[in-house]
Amino acid sequence: MPDGHYGPVQLCDQLGIDRFQFDRARAAGIIGDPDRSKGRWSAAVATELKDQIDEIRAVAGTIPDLGAVRAAEVISARLGITITCDAIPELAARGRLTIVGDFKGHPLYCGHSLEAFTDTAAAITAQRDGELLTSDEAAERLQIRRADFDHLVRAGYLSPARYGRSIYQRHENVALYRARDLTAVEQRDDIDWAVVRSTPKGHQSPLTKLPTAQEATQ
Repeated sequence: MPDGHYGPVQLCDQLGIDRFQFDRARAAGIIGDPDRSKGRWSAAVATELKDQIDEIRAVAGTIPDLGAVRAAEVISARLGITITCDAIPELAARGRLTIVGDFKGHPLYCGHSLEAFTDTAAAITAQRDGELLTSDEAAERLQIRRADFDHLVRAGYLSPARYGRSIYQRHENVALYRARDLTAVEQRDDIDWAVVRSTPKGHQSPLTKLPTAQEATQ
């Protein structure tokens, strides 16, 4: 380096850390502002920081902030079970993972919270409750006809958790429903599930009597 000065990339190389660890150490104040012009650190500062490397690594952690897919891979590898990306928003909703930002509109999950997560039972529950299903899959899960399911959506009893691409359908913007919402709707006492499930194909759904969501709020 010219005159022993280091930019961020070169300083990371000197310290043996990744850029996300550098950024976290900077945010924590362990790595101070550049002491040379043009945003560079001197060799003397690099030497001092090498003596603090254990502290830097302890504060910075070992896992960067990740999207749901990679976060699921990290948790799966640590726990030795298969966790899909559907479980990650569910864990965040329950306060078990922290969202720290987004990348192209998708949440980023804090590497520190991923590194600290070791609760196998919570991961399994989140996987079960956070599973996303298409309308047909959701109707099958509820053991009702697709027409019955559409009435539940019309009435506002169920709403898509998000829109995206399903495993079985190539096109985008497929409505996806969260498994825990299906569990909640099954617990409603204003639906006679035995009657709904026993209604033969071709017969009018008992759920046609439900008002639409807009009508219900008027």
